Amino acid sequence: METEVLLDATAMSRCRRRVHLEHDPAMRGTPLAPPDPAAEQRIADAAAHRAEIRQRLVEAVPGSWVVVPRELPTDERVGMTEQALADGVSYIWGALLPADREGHRRGGAELLIGTEGGYLPMLVVRHRITDPGTGAVTTSLTDLDPGNATVDETRKVRSQPRDQLRLAHLRRMLQARGLATVRPLGAVIGLDADLVLWHDLTAPTWPGGRNALDEYDVRLADRVAVAQAAAGGGPALAEPSRVLECRTCPWWPTCETELNAVRDVSLVVRGEDAMELRRAGVSTVDKLAALDPAEEPPILWTSGTFADAVALARAWLADLTVVRKVPSVEVPRADVEVDVDMESFGESGAYLWGCLLSGADVGFAPGYRSFVTWDPLPTVDEARSFAEFWTWLMEVRARALAAGLTFRAYCYNAMAENRWLFGSVERFGDHPGIPVKREVQSFVDSDEWVDLFRSVSDQFLCSRGKGLKVVAPVAGFAWRDPEAGGEASMRWYRAAVGMNDLPSDVEQRERLLRYNEDDVRATKVLREWMSGPANEIPFMGSL
Repeated sequence: METEVLLDATAMSRCRRRVHLEHDPAMRGTPLAPPDPAAEQRIADAAAHRAEIRQRLVEAVPGSWVVVPRELPTDERVGMTEQALADGVSYIWGALLPADREGHRRGGAELLIGTEGGYLPMLVVRHRITDPGTGAVTTSLTDLDPGNATVDETRKVRSQPRDQLRLAHLRRMLQARGLATVRPLGAVIGLDADLVLWHDLTAPTWPGGRNALDEYDVRLADRVAVAQAAAGGGPALAEPSRVLECRTCPWWPTCETELNAVRDVSLVVRGEDAMELRRAGVSTVDKLAALDPAEEPPILWTSGTFADAVALARAWLADLTVVRKVPSVEVPRADVEVDVDMESFGESGAYLWGCLLSGADVGFAPGYRSFVTWDPLPTVDEARSFAEFWTWLMEVRARALAAGLTFRAYCYNAMAENRWLFGSVERFGDHPGIPVKREVQSFVDSDEWVDLFRSVSDQFLCSRGKGLKVVAPVAGFAWRDPEAGGEASMRWYRAAVGMNDLPSDVEQRERLLRYNEDDVRATKVLREWMSGPANEIPFMGSL
């Protein structure tokens, strides 16, 4: 008897190997990676966000409502949803649709919106769904009538493929029961909760002019085949391969063991290149390392360079975290140097700017200082802390230049710092001490703002990643906190500011400050290492 396969929408954007493992009877009872506390917190945050949006909509939107409690057993949730659909209720919150067994689908929506022609799905998500621009089709937050949607001249759609695939999944489920609207629409409310974004699921918004429904149908057929092969004990249609998703996947211990056992090429080359290399017979790190980097690659290379990939393979075999790409490593230095590291809390804001001053005397005590707000984000007090940071940094710069000294500020991966530099200007431009955008733009475009991540990327090959927590230990730095990391800092921040009606925890505030101080000390140690000792590590040409 064939084992029934029912997939939810997450399978459409999930690693195919994970779909296999989740449906393989032989994998039942296999130890999984422990739950990621940060991921669990994101789930809790999403639930709180949904609850807040539900309350606002139920109170503001007229019409008949049914709220299906998520804590009910599955069959009761399905029963309540079916009854509400049969009754023609206008809005069904927390709907869990009956399984579409013929289509191999299961799932539910935050909200089903009833119209004269049927129902359409709405998602409530905790990420941003639009950016400044034009072209998004929107209504106000409490206007759930797609007939009122208009093109927004101030917002454009932010690419969120998973949202569109989930909406397509729900539309197909509604179609299977004859309950879908004629117009192929789906709606989303995002983190900012300032509007409803309406997606036309037949618009050619996918590569090659495909639409969301076409993309969904292809992915569903593939994932169903993978799951059925696994469930039936047939040949696996998806083999393990290292991808970005592996970092947070509960099945990673299983896949990691398999990949290391065969020394799979995806351990150093990922994505399509790894798949194409296997097809070309270069299935292991050893085979890749044995190739001549001066010759033509065996495949059409798409990521980085072929020579770098061969060198990475050789570094991996030699158990080297870092090797040089250049004969001589260089990093810009100055008489007065400031290391900068920002701490943010998701999309809510940047609560801490940490700085480490070193070099020539400019009238400020050398060492670490923090510019921080402990008011829970979002808060206008963030404007104060940012203004104090910017004023101090520019004063250090001005004093250095007035004394005829050179000045540079350093960060690791300027994308994050730049985002909140400009974001702070946009949000708090009317507050005292906030610079104008052109002042920030001039600074980040100058050679006084140095991104050490770029310097590392340009001059090193890193066989185990290029994150600061990976590279700085090669330079001899160690964080004082064994749990140091961006995800852990999110938990510490919650306790530090007393979120969820808990008292604020002063010890966690101190922990965050130590963590931030270690981050800026790490960049200082890293660039000092790059200024000399780094030239002693192996050169890729000698591997």
